[in-house]
Parts: sequence; C-alpha cells; structure tokens
Amino acid sequence: MATFVLVPGAWKGSWAFESVVPLLERAGHTVHALTLTGLRPGDDNPTLATANLDTHADDVLRHLDRHGVSDATLVGHSYAGMVIAAAADRADGRISRLVHLDAYVPRDGESCWSSTNEHFRKVFATGAAATGHSVRPPEGGDPRRRPHPLASFLQTIRLTGAFARVPRREFVYCSGWEDRTPFAALRTRLRADPEWRVHDLPTRHDAMHEAPEAVAAILLGR
Repeated sequence: MATFVLVPGAWKGSWAFESVVPLLERAGHTVHALTLTGLRPGDDNPTLATANLDTHADDVLRHLDRHGVSDATLVGHSYAGMVIAAAADRADGRISRLVHLDAYVPRDGESCWSSTNEHFRKVFATGAAATGHSVRPPEGGDPRRRPHPLASFLQTIRLTGAFARVPRREFVYCSGWEDRTPFAALRTRLRADPEWRVHDLPTRHDAMHEAPEAVAAILLGR
C-alpha cells in the first residue's frame, strides 16, 4: 500500500483534500493531508510574515521524519508544486512518486512569481498591498481560506538534481479554466519529456472539489 502526503496550494489547508482523502483510505492507503506554516488556524502574524518556500519544504520533511515515512507519494496542488519539488530534492530518496496537481513544476532558480502569469502576479501584488508580507485570498471561494505568506511566492527554489531522480513524476492539467491557467505552456513542455506522465482533466483548478473521484483515480493509478 502507498503512503500519500497531500500538500494544499495557496490560501488552503488540509481541508482542501477532504473529499479525496476517504477515497484513498478506502482503497487501503495511508494518507496525510498537511497544512503549511502560516496557514494554520493558530499561526500568529510573525509566523505568517516569516514563512517562505524553505519553511514549507521543511514542513513536509519534518512530517516525513515524524511519521517514519520512507516511500512517499507527494501530491502538490497549485503553489504546492513548488513545495513538493523542494522537499523531494532534500528528502534523501524517501520520495517514490510526485504528482503535480495543476501545479507548478519548477526548474532550479525559478519561483512561483517567475513561473506564473500576469493574472496571478496581479492577484499576489494586490492581495499583499495591505500588509506587505501576506496575500489575502481572492474574492469568493471557500471561507476557510487564510492569508498566504508572500515570501513563499517570491523565494527562488534551489534544486540539486535529486528532484529529477524521483522514479515516477506526473503532472495533472486541468483544462476547464484556460482563460486564466498559468500551466498551458508547462503541459506542453512536460508532454514532450519522456520522464513525465501527463494527465488531463476537464475541470477547473480545484479539481479536488469538482471531481474528487477523478483525482483519486489518477492517484490510485486507474
């Protein structure tokens, strides 16, 4: 049986995977859904102000250590593609599979800011205007969303090459929001790379809510 570690995207917590977790557990797998530093209900303003991409990668690594996980499938949604890439690069071979769920797949020296499109740069900049260090959630959406650390969007990733040695790497492209998606060019790039498997879903960005069964089927290899 597999051990899944699910990492939510910007503004979200473990609840983002609430419809997917029981489907994986019902199939007999172990599932850990994380909430990253700065996004937890008890986190104070200084914690939010100082959290960055390294902080979030360390969240994943500490979780692996705490639970003795040595053969993990890391799943990252959206921004968390940056997180799982950074964590996998530092995990000393403890990651057997990466699934970037409509998520960034960075190269060394890139950031979420440099990898995204003008629409989301505007979302980040506008959302951070009030504090200068945290990005408020866009209008609408789940009321459980919380301000997200701006530094995590801006920090560049440092990859040694270990990330590229994870045995199984997959990208899920959600095609139902093509007017705003920052991932169309990434899909083209990865489809041309024989070391990546690309899946297409006809959903909008939050596929975990819109089509949890389809997301679970991909994670279960069906």
